[in-house]
Amino acid sequence: MSWYDALEAGELTVRPSVDAAKRFGVSIDRMSVSASAGTPLADVLAAVERSTADVVVLRYPARETTWFAALAAGPRRALLAETVTCWALPVGKGRRPAPLAGFTAQHETQLDDDLIDDLVADIFGDSGNHYCANPMFDRALALAGRQEWARRRIAEAGAVVLRGPDRRVLALAVLDERGSWTEIQLSGVVPAEQGRGRYGHLLAAVEDACTTRRLVVTTQAHQTGIQRIWARYGFEPMHNLLTVHLVAAT
Repeated sequence: MSWYDALEAGELTVRPSVDAAKRFGVSIDRMSVSASAGTPLADVLAAVERSTADVVVLRYPARETTWFAALAAGPRRALLAETVTCWALPVGKGRRPAPLAGFTAQHETQLDDDLIDDLVADIFGDSGNHYCANPMFDRALALAGRQEWARRRIAEAGAVVLRGPDRRVLALAVLDERGSWTEIQLSGVVPAEQGRGRYGHLLAAVEDACTTRRLVVTTQAHQTGIQRIWARYGFEPMHNLLTVHLVAAT
């Protein structure tokens, strides 16, 4: 979920998820309620009722603690899929680590598709995403979707890449700039290099690549390790959302 949809959209948004529908073979609508929307539950329930999709993927502020019971009482089966946490940092305020001799970190415009697939599988293959909470969706197809998305975004905008002295890619981050903020859409360190401080160097390179005032990022709440790194670097938590899958009766 984008930072804009999560915090700034200002209204209930509904759109079909065309790529995911093709991948999984079922129709999917994405609905989101941003932190600034003030959308009443009645409007959300009405939008769900109007949807003809097999699955509605709904994200809404976690502060709305009464909504899930109302959603579960409707005609669709409600599955609690994940909690998303949102963090932010003023650009230039990060607690940057000392440079590493022989390591380079910079924005690169071209990466081999096979390399991207391998990196995404290595870094994110075990973490899953909200699709993995729903037995309708195959975990391998969910990973393939993340790989496809990464290839497409890097072809469009490149990525910030951390390389070791032997030029191997150790970490990467995919960014999206909009208005006053830059969103880290995908980031991680290869398993063999995790726990060695590499992510802090990646974040420093991301700050260097930013032309906006604020750096923002989201992740699943259970990813506590990466959130500890963000906190040490200087990010602060801003918002939480719930993701619910609403599955039509068969």
